[in-house]
Amino acid sequence: MFFLFDISFYSPIAHSQTYRADLHIHTVLSPCGSLEMTPVRIVQQALRRGLDLIAITDHNSMRQCQQVQQVGREAGLTVWCGVEINTREEVHCLAYFETPPQQDAFQQFLDLHLPNFPNDPRRFGDQVWVDAAENILGEESRLLIMALDAGIDEVADAVKALNGIFIAAHADRPSYSILSQLGMVDPALPFDAIELSPHCKRDAFLQAHPHLLKYPLVSFSDAHSLGQIGAACLEFQAPEVSFDALRACLRQMGHPRRA
Repeated sequence: MFFLFDISFYSPIAHSQTYRADLHIHTVLSPCGSLEMTPVRIVQQALRRGLDLIAITDHNSMRQCQQVQQVGREAGLTVWCGVEINTREEVHCLAYFETPPQQDAFQQFLDLHLPNFPNDPRRFGDQVWVDAAENILGEESRLLIMALDAGIDEVADAVKALNGIFIAAHADRPSYSILSQLGMVDPALPFDAIELSPHCKRDAFLQAHPHLLKYPLVSFSDAHSLGQIGAACLEFQAPEVSFDALRACLRQMGHPRRA
């Protein structure tokens, strides 16, 4: 499943190309991620699925992102550093950051607000990050799927202060979504888009939640295993793969049309 958008207006002198992006992928660092979700394997699978851009979005941590980014750079795949945040209200949100200083600053925010609740690998899964050769570089001792002690307003302010892209994750799900936890999307929250699950019945869902029609709607795979990568993605036309190009795409989208 994909949606196609043309943002050729982004640069009047540049020629647009078509890109495919899956911006919700977990790695071995997420306790719910498969142990096969290592940097090289993720990049190889993304290329096999014809993707041009992926984002790593582990739960409440970005410590695996740079290793995947390095492998992707060497293989010709663009990889963005992102994260799936669990707010105090247990609303899941996606955030992406362009530069290493922005990424480091938000990682500090996550470290400050993640509760000191120990992970039990036998119950929840391992929480390690690895290099390209799958050597363990570190392990997170705190359970990453816990809710932060920061509310959604504070999280949104922190993301936007670092010029990040902010998306409400899997808004159609009956748990850990902004609708399941808060009942509606507060228009004051600076969401750049709303993500719907790949198998969401969009027409029925949007009839039940018409206030979402004014938001750009996207679907990504939320991959926790290799076979899920690319199961849903955004296909768009732009002169280049960049944060500015994606922002332009999202501004244009509004209520998406099926490609």
